[in-house]
Amino acid sequence: MTPVTISDRDFNAVRNFVYEQLGVSLNQAKKALVVSRLGSRIRTLGIRSYRDYVERAHRDPAERQRLFDAITTNETRFFREPAQFKLMEEELLPVWRNPRIWSAGCSSGEEPYSIAMLLAESLPGATNTVLATDISTRMLERAAAAIYPMSRKDGIPERLLKRYMLRGVQSQEGMIAVAPEIRRMVRFAPLNLNHHAAYPAGPFDAIFCRNVLIYFDAESRRRVCDALLARLAPGGLLFLGHAESLGGRNDLHPVAPHVYIRNA
Repeated sequence: MTPVTISDRDFNAVRNFVYEQLGVSLNQAKKALVVSRLGSRIRTLGIRSYRDYVERAHRDPAERQRLFDAITTNETRFFREPAQFKLMEEELLPVWRNPRIWSAGCSSGEEPYSIAMLLAESLPGATNTVLATDISTRMLERAAAAIYPMSRKDGIPERLLKRYMLRGVQSQEGMIAVAPEIRRMVRFAPLNLNHHAAYPAGPFDAIFCRNVLIYFDAESRRRVCDALLARLAPGGLLFLGHAESLGGRNDLHPVAPHVYIRNA
């Protein structure tokens, strides 16, 4: 039986593996999280220790993906950070023609679908596709299904809710679904942000990487930002979460809270 606690040696094995693979830094306070998210899987496999599980994940790509799915946090909602979407709707979309937008760390899809709704509303003739990537294949499957509990509608502007969200009936009662025309505007793909060479080719007019960088240490955060900016067009915008900032960089400057423009 896997213990409900984890030794420092075992925790360091998990922490080092996660940092090596994802660039995510787990501090000592994350011990309980590791136990709660990996313990049941270890028991299912009949593995004796967390160190042995790390060795299994090293050898087995499918198990490595299960570990990534378990250890990553997937908090999101439609139109999260509404001031940023207001900026996009009122100041950017009136001047954009056919923008390329990347949602990096899209989780279960609410962010890229929110972006797509605004694009469909403001640029109906444009052939826009929002690229949405995430490390978690489990989240990408949920995002591609585009079906959510009714409670997730909170935050969607009423006009967009009526036009682009469908109410579930019969077996889907209590659920809402993203309309097909919006689903077609979003392309989902797996991506580990720690693997910079695998990043999509730019340039992008806007990159949303919100509430992702908080899980990296300073060095990993710098490397990820460098790789993101290499795909951002001059004058393009980088959107971060409310707890993130990029002070001290001379290749970006803020234009709104947690929104940065790349210097030409």
